[in-house]
Amino acid sequence: MNYTKADVFQAEATMNQMRNAIYHLARFMDKNGKTDQIKRLRRMGRNIARTIFNYWKPIYMVTVVNVKDVISTIYKKIFISNVAIEIKDDLISVKENNCALCKYHYEDVNIAGCEITLGLISEFISLISKKSKDISSIYLEPYKVEQSKALGHASCIQVYKIKSGGAL
Repeated sequence: MNYTKADVFQAEATMNQMRNAIYHLARFMDKNGKTDQIKRLRRMGRNIARTIFNYWKPIYMVTVVNVKDVISTIYKKIFISNVAIEIKDDLISVKENNCALCKYHYEDVNIAGCEITLGLISEFISLISKKSKDISSIYLEPYKVEQSKALGHASCIQVYKIKSGGAL
């Protein structure tokens, strides 16, 4: 059976398969001396965002006023996850108790699967803002994974940096 990208986006099993593959990939990169794993996983997230954006757009503009709702909607739709979001100064912290990409603690892996999430969410928000071309639009940059279940924490916390500037 052949699946389209739109079909895969709708499939619930996709996250399980992706989560399993991430940690095999991380081990492979470790074994082969790749030191830019964070960069690679974030790029993977950005690429996924660009693909999904072709099939689904939750809103047409992202500003500081609605960014919490937009982020929450994206997490719910793509990762089937509820999140707690806190904004302080120019940083957004997203706490996720059931991270789809970091369900288990892996003793032999030193990278969080939600590095992909950082790339995906920041790119998705930026794509919406670029398309809207509104001066009040904001952009997000991946900042850091503060905590990860894959690294032994009780939850995952992803942190994004807010960039303003409208139609960049």
